[in-house]
Amino acid sequence: MWCTNSRRYLCRGHGHIRSSEERVLYSEDIIEEVRGRSDIVDVISGYVRLTRKGSSYFGLCPFHNEKSPSFSVSGSKQMFYCFGCGEGGNVFSFIMKYENYTFLEAVKMLADRAGIQLPEVSMSPDERKQQDFKAQLYEINKEAAMFYYKLLKSPGGQRAYDYFKNKRMLSDETIVHFGLGASGTYKDELYRYMKSRGYSDELLRETGLFIYNEREVRDRFFNRAMFPIMNLSNKVIGFGGRVMGEGEPKYLNSPETKIFDKSRNLFGLNLARSSRKKNMIICEGYMDVIAMHQAGFDQAVASLGTALTTGHTSLMKRYTNDVLVCYDSDGAGTKAAIRAIGMLRGAGLRTKVINMKPYKDPDEFIKNLGAEAFQERIDNAQNSFMFELSVLERDYDLQDPDGRTAFLNDAAKKLVDFSDEVERNNYIAAVSSTYHIGVDSLARLVGKWAAHELASGKRTSRSQEPAPGNDMTIEGQQTAGRRAPKREKDDGIKKAQRLLLTWLIEEPQLYAPVSKYVKPDDFTEELYYKVALLLFDQLERGELNPAKIVSSFTEEESHKEVARLFNTELPEDMELRDKNKALDDIVMRIVKNSLDIKSRNINDPNELQRIMQAQNAVRTLHISLN
Repeated sequence: MWCTNSRRYLCRGHGHIRSSEERVLYSEDIIEEVRGRSDIVDVISGYVRLTRKGSSYFGLCPFHNEKSPSFSVSGSKQMFYCFGCGEGGNVFSFIMKYENYTFLEAVKMLADRAGIQLPEVSMSPDERKQQDFKAQLYEINKEAAMFYYKLLKSPGGQRAYDYFKNKRMLSDETIVHFGLGASGTYKDELYRYMKSRGYSDELLRETGLFIYNEREVRDRFFNRAMFPIMNLSNKVIGFGGRVMGEGEPKYLNSPETKIFDKSRNLFGLNLARSSRKKNMIICEGYMDVIAMHQAGFDQAVASLGTALTTGHTSLMKRYTNDVLVCYDSDGAGTKAAIRAIGMLRGAGLRTKVINMKPYKDPDEFIKNLGAEAFQERIDNAQNSFMFELSVLERDYDLQDPDGRTAFLNDAAKKLVDFSDEVERNNYIAAVSSTYHIGVDSLARLVGKWAAHELASGKRTSRSQEPAPGNDMTIEGQQTAGRRAPKREKDDGIKKAQRLLLTWLIEEPQLYAPVSKYVKPDDFTEELYYKVALLLFDQLERGELNPAKIVSSFTEEESHKEVARLFNTELPEDMELRDKNKALDDIVMRIVKNSLDIKSRNINDPNELQRIMQAQNAVRTLHISLN
């Protein structure tokens, strides 16, 4: 343990900056072994499709919806950073954010993945509290699922049982397999049951199963056929309910809780992930999934009352490379399918579309034509891009020359989106054959629209890689080429300090000349100071390890901010003279600001005189990078 002064206190028990009261869990060596054997590019590739661009990898951010990849992963830094939403950190940070894990849970997961046996340790009070809280939520959801299941076989659940058995034609085996149930006809049946089991209102509020108001507490679900939603560990995390009879909404889902995130869970995935089928089928509703599983298509999953998200596509990417879209055949379903295709393709998944006509959905199709006919539709599923074009052509009269010309131009614009030359050429050949246009003519049309987008700034010459900005100039403009996150306006000093920290990471040889003038104490922001303290210590020992610095902080928000400090954009191909000038400017601003602050807090005349001399000297400092 070591500290610098009374204003700041830094404890290095196991590589985590935390209060002295916190209990040490794992040694710094253990944490580093897990992190060192969990290559961030390899780990994140299991969630996000990454494409190498220069020294980094880029993909679509799993933490916000975007069309152009701004999510960067650096193998050399062992860090990730999204230039769109600002999320960032090391491999622990990613797992914590994506899986909604605590730090300890992330360490355990990555240790299991790397085959590392962790020593038995006791949890800190805070981590124990979080784990116990989640365990209680799982327990209550399990109790609720059992309550609904038992009610289904009672007189109070007869209506829901008839719905499953007679209208939906589900077998008792399928009902048991999916744990289907019924909620009571009274508005507080589940609440009274849970209170009889001894659960507190404080805890029940957090489950999303009840609605509290000034007058009463009532069940969120009543008079509904119930569908338990399970995570990959087969734990109940939420519910969906279909109203019996009249009532709105027709389908109701649990709200998001500490254990239920709709954007990162798929109904049926706990079962589909064990399927021997080589593909996965994404559909719209619970009953579609259940009907397909009953018919033998156990690779079906559905989103949970929300549009498909990058979290969903990342989940599917873990288990397959091929996804079949099986949405409703009406206008709304077609529109949703078009949107889903773009997201699935962006995640690197090969995608086809199953034709359900003349029926609306797979449940209706299977009931009327059977499993064999559905398998034929799977075998003849249409390539997703050609499906998009078949939908697009509905807006044009292809028998009219003007209509045909307009359609082919729009088709060419869509072909521009294929960044891989081989893939694009294959699709040009397919479109040429389908719509009877010469390959060369279509290729020239695609080239024309690619040049047009490049000239208009809609596309960079380096495909979809975010364009580097020019954050080096302290008074510079907003970063170019990336949709910057909405943050408070930076002052010049903060930006200078961030720039220097990033520059030292990118070019550690600068430490020797810079450290003659700049010390960790010169970083006036508390977080910047702590990071500089760790970074300077590493550079002094010649052991640069940015990801280890991120691990020194336990708060998720701190991981994000530290990642930002190490990902300030530096311009490429800078001449040595300009580089010297920029570095002089940055160092001068940091040191001058630090001295100005110190001069305002000094009463000793001799010390004040020393500071004034240093202030005069800094005006003429020069760092040579020759």
